[in-house]
Amino acid sequence: MRISQLRQRLRDLGAKPCHEDRLLRGWSQVCSYDTPRSPADNFFPLALRLELSAIEAELSALGKLSGEYLAGEEVARLLVELADGQMVESVLLPRGGLCVSTQVGCAVGCVFCMSGRNGLQRHLGSAEIVAQVVLARRRRHVSKVVFMGMGEPSHNLDNVCEAIELLGTQGNIAYKNLVFSTVGDLRVFERLPLEKVRPALALSLHTTNEDLRAKLLPHAPRIPIEELVERSEIYARATSYPVQYQWTLIEGVNDNDAEVERIAELLAGKYAVMNFIPFNEVDGLAYRRPENERIAAMTEALHRRGILVKIRDSAGQEIEGACGQLRARAVKARS
Repeated sequence: MRISQLRQRLRDLGAKPCHEDRLLRGWSQVCSYDTPRSPADNFFPLALRLELSAIEAELSALGKLSGEYLAGEEVARLLVELADGQMVESVLLPRGGLCVSTQVGCAVGCVFCMSGRNGLQRHLGSAEIVAQVVLARRRRHVSKVVFMGMGEPSHNLDNVCEAIELLGTQGNIAYKNLVFSTVGDLRVFERLPLEKVRPALALSLHTTNEDLRAKLLPHAPRIPIEELVERSEIYARATSYPVQYQWTLIEGVNDNDAEVERIAELLAGKYAVMNFIPFNEVDGLAYRRPENERIAAMTEALHRRGILVKIRDSAGQEIEGACGQLRARAVKARS
């Protein structure tokens, strides 16, 4: 289901913009439709009141909890079953954060990621994306949503942008706390500046070497790294949100001094933060996480060059739950 389809259905039932706003706000924020002066029973048009229970049931069925896996005090991976039986993952993060999926599977095929091992199964509708936020909010407060779960958001741009607009308006999430993650696609740089709600940008870089990046991200667009950084910088300055560069650290692959030097050159003077994400081991892959001493040395070297670096451990390492693994195990168990 798309949010635009839901809006049209509400209009067909006589809803005006104020009615749409109230229903979507109540759904996305998991709160009552009522106000002190206007109970929802009387506020909505009669045709909508008669259909309200059916609409609520359909929204509830968009995403149901299939499994919840704790991975620390503030972290939990949620296995979400969609209405058609497909499954995706979302992750409760510290400080009110939530990571959501935008596709079942992924077409990029990053060699270190489980999500794309079987390719793309289908896109999520915008309402299915928001449904993950609703499911999380039934468990705890959510004030930040990152679109970094299963899937490449740029491949499902219309639905992702529609979900972002709802979350940034009726969903009551600050624009800067909506983070669009991409491997880099020219459509992103053309589309996001035009949106009513412009999210923060995260760029999955992983290496500064063009040839290595083509191997690590085999189906990502072949855009020169310098161009990706420059386009990201333009967007960052336009929105006043720093670009978050994502870098999965893999021992012996992209943790060398040459990479450190090139990162320093590329990001010098840029409005950016480098997020180092030590590799979360995946069954069947030979890649390994670098030693903590090596991670610390890379971080310190970049700090000395004026580059802001943060270490972001992939949520779920305690339960072997790197993105896509829970779904893969569930699918295997079903079959």
